[in-house]
Amino acid sequence: MTAPTTGPVRPRRPLRAPGATRSNALPAGAWWLWALGLATAASRTTNPLLLGLLVAVAGYVVAARRTDAPWARSYGAFVKIGLFVVGVRLVFSVFLGSPIPGTHSLFTLPEVPLPDWAKGVRIGGRVTAEQLLFALYDGAKLATLLICVGAANSLANPARLLKSLPGALYEAGVAVVVAMTFAPNMVADVVRLRTARRLRGRPTGGIKAILQIGLPVLERALERSVAVAASMDARGYGRSAQVPPAVRHTTNVLTLGGLLGVCAGTYGLLAAQGAVYGLPLLIAGLVAALAGLRLGGARSVRTRYRPDRWGARAWLVAGSGIAVAVAMIWAGGVYAEALRPGVVPPAAPVLPLWPAAAVLIGLLPAVVAPVPPSPGVPRSKEIQ
Repeated sequence: MTAPTTGPVRPRRPLRAPGATRSNALPAGAWWLWALGLATAASRTTNPLLLGLLVAVAGYVVAARRTDAPWARSYGAFVKIGLFVVGVRLVFSVFLGSPIPGTHSLFTLPEVPLPDWAKGVRIGGRVTAEQLLFALYDGAKLATLLICVGAANSLANPARLLKSLPGALYEAGVAVVVAMTFAPNMVADVVRLRTARRLRGRPTGGIKAILQIGLPVLERALERSVAVAASMDARGYGRSAQVPPAVRHTTNVLTLGGLLGVCAGTYGLLAAQGAVYGLPLLIAGLVAALAGLRLGGARSVRTRYRPDRWGARAWLVAGSGIAVAVAMIWAGGVYAEALRPGVVPPAAPVLPLWPAAAVLIGLLPAVVAPVPPSPGVPRSKEIQ
């Protein structure tokens, strides 16, 4: 005899991230903190296996969570720039030499004689395997930094990032928004006019065609600039409150001193020798800069439309990048040899277990971040 059921059995929903909408989209700052955490981790190692793992983590998150917006297509360009940087670093090492000593000669280039005042600099000469390996590791680290920044550019909405700027920087934010809107529209106008000329059977190349296309584009850009200026004036841009001179001078000192502290602290964290004083300087600089921006925002008379709210998912995304950076900084003292494989003599890099596991924490945004809609999905389905 079976016991009677008390009600309909509800199917269990799988634990997965919701679809991305305007209300639950992650703040741009969360994506930037995640990417900067990966970049900080990349700056602490020259191990090509760990650098490749960082690139793979960033690429997987971008592939899983980027939208079809124009800025989301920039990741591939950053990957190409990173490969170009590696190639340039190798070329410079071959033709300009390297301070790294080496015994495994690969080939010898004709050396250009230089005057006495250029001692320590050479063009050509002997090329060793050690110097090429050092250049490869160094270029790979810089390329990984660029690719991590490219991941942030592909995932973070620039308009939402600029909207989150403090009041003291809103003039710069307005200028950047206008510039970012002006350039894509101008490119779209050029493409539209060239397509129209091609359909009419007119040439699209040559000086005459460029002049005939340029005049309508400039006219349309001027009309758009006047319309943007009128709309900004109608919304009160440019108004400022009266601030005492003492407050204004204090704001300048705190902001400038804080930014200098942030730069010095960041350099200390990225350099192996300055890790002791880097964190205190960074924290002090951030506190001073935030205080200066807070005071500077008092002269800004404005309102904020739909401010970004940091929910649990945003904190998890930002925290995953910070956790990767902290773990890699800690591993720099425990796995120093594995994080920086030797080049004199050349040694095969090994993949340390715990730093590699820490890098995999950066995959968390691919699980918790809202899923962007597929291309071509209507807005109604996206909200559902």
